[in-house]
Amino acid sequence: MGIIISILIGALAGFLAGRIMKGAGFGFWVNLLVGIVGGFIGGNVLGWLGIHWGGIIGSIVTSVIGAVILLWVISLIKKK
Repeated sequence: MGIIISILIGALAGFLAGRIMKGAGFGFWVNLLVGIVGGFIGGNVLGWLGIHWGGIIGSIVTSVIGAVILLWVISLIKKK
C-alpha cells in the first residue's frame, strides 16, 4: 500500500508544481517523475534547513517544494 501512496503523492506534487510554475502539467508520467524527484530534492533541502514534516500532508508539501525547485532549475537551463 505504501508504494501506491507514494505514486499518488508524486503525481499530485508534480501536477501542483506544474501549476505553481505557470505550466499546464506534463501528463501523468512526467508529473509522477517530477514529483518523485521533487520529493527527494525537497526532503534533502528541507533536511539541510532542519525542517522535517510527517504524514501525508507533510510529504505532499515537501514533494511540491522540491518539484518547484526542480522545475525552476530546468527553466534556468532551458533559457541558456
